[in-house]
Amino acid sequence: MSVKETAAISQLLGLLEARYAMRVLWALRDGHSQTFRLLQDSVGGITPNTLNTRIKEMREAGLLTHGSDGYCVTPSGADLLKRLGDLQAFATKWTAGQAKKAQ
Repeated sequence: MSVKETAAISQLLGLLEARYAMRVLWALRDGHSQTFRLLQDSVGGITPNTLNTRIKEMREAGLLTHGSDGYCVTPSGADLLKRLGDLQAFATKWTAGQAKKAQ
């Protein structure tokens, strides 16, 4: 992996590892717009200030936009979510493995 590629991944992971960032994106994965309040409820446990910060960061990064119906992912955000789609299958498999270990 080149230095440029490593820097790009580091930059993206820096954005996504911020508290609640992945939850905000995940809440919008179905492609439907959500108002601020609905998005806050969908994420759960996020303060308005933190949600505002995450929205601002992801809008600046080109992953979210705001339209007449509320917030939604951009085509770039949808592409990222598509690439993260295997995460659900992995999480289900991983959780089952963790449960077996705990027995």
